[in-house]
Amino acid sequence: MRSLLISSTKKSSGKTIISIGVAGLAHKLKYTTQTFKKGPDYIDPSWLKLATGRQCYNLDFNTMTPKEIANLYASKIRHVDLGVIEGTKGLFDGIATDGTDSNAELAKLIKTEVLLVIDCQGITRGIAPLLQGYKQFDKKLKMNKVILNNVSTQRHESKLIAAINKYTNYKVIGSVPSINSIINERHLGLIPSFQHPEKNKILTKIVSVIKSNVDYDNIFPKVKKNKIINKVISVSTNKKNKKFTIGVVEDSAFGFYYADDIEKIINLGHKIKKINLIKDKKLPKLDGLFIGGGFPETQAKLLENNISMRKSIKEAIENNLVVYAECGGLMYLAKTIKFKNKITKMCNIFDVNITMNDKPIGRGCTILDSKSHPWNIQENCIHAHEFHYSSIKYNKKKYKYAYDIKRGYGINGRNDGLVYKNALASFSHLRATKSFDWISYFIKYIEKHNG
Repeated sequence: MRSLLISSTKKSSGKTIISIGVAGLAHKLKYTTQTFKKGPDYIDPSWLKLATGRQCYNLDFNTMTPKEIANLYASKIRHVDLGVIEGTKGLFDGIATDGTDSNAELAKLIKTEVLLVIDCQGITRGIAPLLQGYKQFDKKLKMNKVILNNVSTQRHESKLIAAINKYTNYKVIGSVPSINSIINERHLGLIPSFQHPEKNKILTKIVSVIKSNVDYDNIFPKVKKNKIINKVISVSTNKKNKKFTIGVVEDSAFGFYYADDIEKIINLGHKIKKINLIKDKKLPKLDGLFIGGGFPETQAKLLENNISMRKSIKEAIENNLVVYAECGGLMYLAKTIKFKNKITKMCNIFDVNITMNDKPIGRGCTILDSKSHPWNIQENCIHAHEFHYSSIKYNKKKYKYAYDIKRGYGINGRNDGLVYKNALASFSHLRATKSFDWISYFIKYIEKHNG
């Protein structure tokens, strides 16, 4: 097995497209390929999953201990030919000033090779001291291969390669023209694969570009050994516990979930029922409902038009169905969404109006203290994250909050987590880890109300 952490010197260098292409090409060539994404992210993993047909897993220092990261990585990398980890921002970047949550630290923790992707726009001979500096900064890294991205001409390429060969011991394994715009961007980055109408066509194009411009024999294993398909197997240990049916919303509006969180629900012995809020007419019989994040504002008219589903959701919540909604899910449970001067009706569970703004309202890691939490949580310093351009305006009703914000913005810079009956809706995205296993609390709350 071989693994590569694909990183760069800064964000927007093309590492996402390169990672998708490398993983997709490996899959096409019949290598069993497992992908990972550093940090809290849902969009890039959706494309990496598409590229390989296997779930992509997040390795995040904010919500996971180093041991948890190493264990998750080890459990998913078994029985595969190639592991591809997409980094975030630059190789040595992170929240911590000492670099303990950087891409470089992740590479050392999981003992993987680093493949550098360099945005070469406006640079020629200067690439040599740049690469040398990165190697000298942390000599413990296994890093001697580079892909040149955004190469404008053959002359540009020859100058770059000449400088690298003369002054460094890096091996250039690819020279790629500008491909950063292959997947359209909008607020918060790339359009996720579950929303893109031409996702398979785009994936084919990215893979073709990598195959034509990268010496992939230098990064793929020499032998293909593994043929095991990624499966989730129920490993529930307590047969006396009641098993529940939990709805999880997946459609063109919603799709932001951590793969291992969903797997944990299944591994506890519970059944996942996929719900489409655009096409399904009403909710099936459920014990609980999880509405993850997404971009409901882009599908708002379709969500509004499904009147029977909106009524079904409202009726279920009024009848005390346990519901957990994150970000886009919160927006769907609001009264209205305003986006590009158009107002669409949502479920009106919470008497609030959502407005999509031109600039981010909350973006990055959050730290929460539990407050009037419906799941009877008494924990503080809960690490989560938020990515939203949306803001809330209250109408007549006021609601209890589940969290005080210690870091981040949430709903108003001070609080997050609207509570109504057995429904909880927040802008913060939770991750089930040792420090805060939200799934266990969620299941216990479902059990309490379905006893």
